[in-house]
Amino acid sequence: MEQVIGNQAITAPQILFVDDEATAVKYFQRAINSLAPVITGSSVEEGKRLLDQHAGTLLVLVSDQRMPGGYGNELLLYALTKYPHIVRILTTAYSELEQTVEAVNQGQIHRYIQKPWEISAIRMELKQALDLANLRKEHAHLLREKMMVWKKLIVSNRIGTLYALCASLAASMDALSIEAYLSTAHSAGITLPSEPDWHAMDYSDIVSVESMRSGQFGYAVRKSLEEIRQNYHNSQATDGLRVLTEVLKGKVQISENGVAAFSDMQNFAEFLEARSDAQVSAQHASWLAFLIWLHDAGYTLQLKNLETGVQFTMEPFLAPNAQVSLVKWFDRLCN
Repeated sequence: MEQVIGNQAITAPQILFVDDEATAVKYFQRAINSLAPVITGSSVEEGKRLLDQHAGTLLVLVSDQRMPGGYGNELLLYALTKYPHIVRILTTAYSELEQTVEAVNQGQIHRYIQKPWEISAIRMELKQALDLANLRKEHAHLLREKMMVWKKLIVSNRIGTLYALCASLAASMDALSIEAYLSTAHSAGITLPSEPDWHAMDYSDIVSVESMRSGQFGYAVRKSLEEIRQNYHNSQATDGLRVLTEVLKGKVQISENGVAAFSDMQNFAEFLEARSDAQVSAQHASWLAFLIWLHDAGYTLQLKNLETGVQFTMEPFLAPNAQVSLVKWFDRLCN
């Protein structure tokens, strides 16, 4: 990887070597420079600074154990904590078995190399370390791609769940509230769910957790819808904005000209964007329940984005809704 400063190309470092002995630094650079670009430091603190500065390109960290102001295994632990993708190697001219064993047991190092080095041996060790680091980098890239696919698939499945939920609770298939719900979520600007912990969960775990979460949300929506129908059975659909203010308990303000305004949009995409292990709030369930109630009464919400938030006005259905295009919403909300 190269950066261009002025007319000079500067190769980004891939190996960080930290040692307070100038002779060791010179010897290391001479042996390794042909394998990969090397950057050097002379203390633990300088090593930490260089790690932070070049973490985006560094693949291997080689550190001496004994240095002024600290020990190499402290630097390796720092690298393990903040930059676990970097392959870590400890080297020393002393026989410090206790610290070395501790570093190995804590997973701080990939290799321990004792000075004085053999050039062929140190080159072989560094070549293997670079190969390992590149494999880790490739694996991380593939894992990120997998995570992105899974996030999009989770949102797509949740959209399908919302459609099934609305269809099962609505009075008519001609007046599903899914469009109003997804339009509002899109206006709020959803983010894809946080990735699951793949060390603790596998595919079957995700499916199980998502199923339980969807079931709990569906139950909460049904209960809220029953309460709305019971409490407002004498209300007209034209009273919908008043009903909305009471259902969402102060999250909406109604103007004199009958426009509902929301300053907090976090409630509108909660089911779609929260982690799989995060329960959906009762308020969010009430939001979908209200939309179903309103659509059953023959009305829908028209929204408009403003700098201060989103405004809603109620509009009657002039004709039954066109068939919902879930593919359209997959594209809008998952990309």
